[in-house]
Amino acid sequence: MATWSAPGKVFLFGEHAVVYDKPGLAMAIKPRVLVSVRRHRHPAPAKSPYIAQCFRELGVTGSVYVSSQMPSSAGLGSSAAVTVATLSAANDEFRLGLEREEIAGIAHRVEQAVQKGRASPTDTYVSTMGGLVLIMDGARRRVPPVNLNLVVGNTQVSHSTSRMVELVAEERAARPAVIYPILDAIGALTLEGVRKLEDPKTLGKLMDTNHALLDAIGVGHPALTKLVLAARAAGAFGAKTTGAGGGGCMIALSPKTGKNRIAGALDGAGGRAFVTSLDTVGARKEHDV
Repeated sequence: MATWSAPGKVFLFGEHAVVYDKPGLAMAIKPRVLVSVRRHRHPAPAKSPYIAQCFRELGVTGSVYVSSQMPSSAGLGSSAAVTVATLSAANDEFRLGLEREEIAGIAHRVEQAVQKGRASPTDTYVSTMGGLVLIMDGARRRVPPVNLNLVVGNTQVSHSTSRMVELVAEERAARPAVIYPILDAIGALTLEGVRKLEDPKTLGKLMDTNHALLDAIGVGHPALTKLVLAARAAGAFGAKTTGAGGGGCMIALSPKTGKNRIAGALDGAGGRAFVTSLDTVGARKEHDV
């Protein structure tokens, strides 16, 4: 039996704009999904469509055990982490000899198949490789790691990523003179954010602006606004929606000594908060469980 884990992710900048080839900056975070795979000729059917598709892609069969440290359907890349960890564990258990880049590519194909072609390669790439990843000009590359103190707040409001993407597309078609410049501005914020990674106060202000622009293209939600305002009032340098919006999660950039205070404020505002930081490892072999 082989056990591997893979991290979740947040978008520091650029969600939705990356759909239209604007820059985005994503970050692997510490909560992980652990998957154990054991050779088995007649395993029980996989409950997850992502796991079932992983086995179809690799042409192997096995039994699977999954343990997750992160909420699902919250915009934190949990499906990508399940997919990457499953592929990595199966690669190990069946000695397939796949490299990380190959696993990232197969993981994207798995998500595309399950999500009917709507999956972005960013989530699976970040989960496989870890670190800070700049998406730009159709390519993805890691940028030098920075120790960012983040607090994630889950609104516990379910949302549909595909519906939010469709909503922005509809707004873009209906109001191109308004929405095109906003998407351009989000892309410009991403590049400015990359330059200011070592300056948390400025980075936080850029996050605030990015949040306002996401609201302007229609992916906001009252629960997200409530948590963002609570984080700022508790001393966050900045706070914003992360992911598709319409519910799901937000992130707050915290001073070193303010993480617990901000988390408490998010819990008090009706969210469910946890403190996290950059995961530089990506997919990782674990002791068998």
